[in-house]
Amino acid sequence: MDAHLSHDVSKHVRTYVMVFVALMVLTLVTVAVSYLHLETHEAIFVALAIATIKGSLVAAFFMHLIDERKLIYSVLALTAAFFLVLMFIPLFTNLDRIVLRY
Repeated sequence: MDAHLSHDVSKHVRTYVMVFVALMVLTLVTVAVSYLHLETHEAIFVALAIATIKGSLVAAFFMHLIDERKLIYSVLALTAAFFLVLMFIPLFTNLDRIVLRY
């Protein structure tokens, strides 16, 4: 039984190390992108995209959401939907102020 337990633990450790390496690579990508002198909206988009990937890795592996039931995924999807709605509210309020002149 110890051999089976040892193999199972080493499998999990290998997964955690791979996720850690991926997070470190994405952190380096974030730092590298900061030196590209992108426009503000492009820089924010790229930073949020990288942060979303990193957050998904942390939630999936370190919070063990990858092994959870569909209810957890439904709650996570609902949270993401509300997040997107809250992110687009300022956009819609600013669009109200735009006056089209012909």
